[in-house]
Amino acid sequence: MSDMELCLRMVVAVLCGAVIGAEREWHGKPAGLRTNILICLGAAIFTLISVKVATEFSSDPARIAAQVVTGIGFLGAGAIIRGEGGIHGLTTAATIWLAAAIGMCCGAGYYFLAGTSTVITFLVLLGLAPIDSYLAEQRKRKGQHEDSPNDAGRNPFQ
Repeated sequence: MSDMELCLRMVVAVLCGAVIGAEREWHGKPAGLRTNILICLGAAIFTLISVKVATEFSSDPARIAAQVVTGIGFLGAGAIIRGEGGIHGLTTAATIWLAAAIGMCCGAGYYFLAGTSTVITFLVLLGLAPIDSYLAEQRKRKGQHEDSPNDAGRNPFQ
């Protein structure tokens, strides 16, 4: 793989992360533009390292990729907060997880998959936000919360 190809993969990762991050920034979410760019770029770099190490040392390229997934899961878990008003940050955590997956696509050279995933992610985050707000308002009107009365005090992860 040439140096130009390595750079192209990293630049595509930055662009994909920027598209997702811009939407998050627009909505004032904690993991915004810079965070999503760095997650996407970092995942791409780890994937590039994985491919190079596998090529040079005849090892399994999935080993590093598997650790990226685990590490991103830990980072995403830190974005989830359970408070009196319910659970917050699930979309942010899912976006972090997805940005890493897109970064891995870029690092592996799957540009079509990365681009398509980025567009779909952007459309889901932007396009479904009004529907999500509408449904939340309907729950409030009916006196319901994200946790139903039958689940009060119960750990949702059990």
